[in-house]
Amino acid sequence: MQHSLLSRTPQNVEIVPRNRQFNIEEVLATNWHGGDAFKTAFFDAMSILFPLGEQFFIDSVKEFRDQIEDPELQRRVRGFVAQEAIHRREHQHYNEALCKARGIPLKKMEARVERKQEFAHRYLRPIQRLSATVALEHLTAIMADATFRNPEGLEGAHPEMKALWHWHALEETEHKSVAFDVFVAVGGSHFRRRLSMALITLEFTLHVIRNMRLLLRDYEGSRVKLWWGGLKFLFGEKGALRGLMRPYLDFYKRDFHPWDHDNRDLVSSVMSEFGGGAVNPV
Repeated sequence: MQHSLLSRTPQNVEIVPRNRQFNIEEVLATNWHGGDAFKTAFFDAMSILFPLGEQFFIDSVKEFRDQIEDPELQRRVRGFVAQEAIHRREHQHYNEALCKARGIPLKKMEARVERKQEFAHRYLRPIQRLSATVALEHLTAIMADATFRNPEGLEGAHPEMKALWHWHALEETEHKSVAFDVFVAVGGSHFRRRLSMALITLEFTLHVIRNMRLLLRDYEGSRVKLWWGGLKFLFGEKGALRGLMRPYLDFYKRDFHPWDHDNRDLVSSVMSEFGGGAVNPV
């Protein structure tokens, strides 16, 4: 079963942990996305979720390491863990600098996610936590794809911030099938995968909106204009997230695999931009 799954993951996709660091402390004190409060808050709100989320992903996949027989999948798991560990570090740095600049306690921003994760570790079985990871990895993968497919989404952003989000999106693309392949290899069901996606979609959306409201708490203009303009930025004719519905719904297909969305050509220029710079997998 593992071999047939992995045949759908392109053999020339390497999971390369790039030990990147970004000089963003001063930038985060500003509306770094073209001076636009909504655009800036949208990306910042997602970043707040990542350190806790990525540690959850790592832990969920590592719980099944001993059950993986395929050496190629084992190798991909090591690359996945290494990439996510570096993402966690850089977004922790991002979030600490952001909250310091905005005068918001990071613990307050993370509190609800922490409570959800405590519940998951206490009451959910490992396969259920892995299923949640599979769903979240698909969401991040299709949003990463949108980052490259809809370049208007980061048009006008500060170059260092644009580089950070491109780096993250590239690596999310490289490892987008790892948690999925582990889930199927250890006997995860179609029903559990679909149920997790439905629940996770709601949770993720609510967390992002809540974080944005906290980040925009001191906004002095019209809230209606702010959010209406923001919705057009995300889903309008040239929206940053336009075109996501079809790849999102594909996840619910019985025979779905993440590399059914083969976007290697799309991200190849970014791969050449960031290159190697690998660190040892952890």
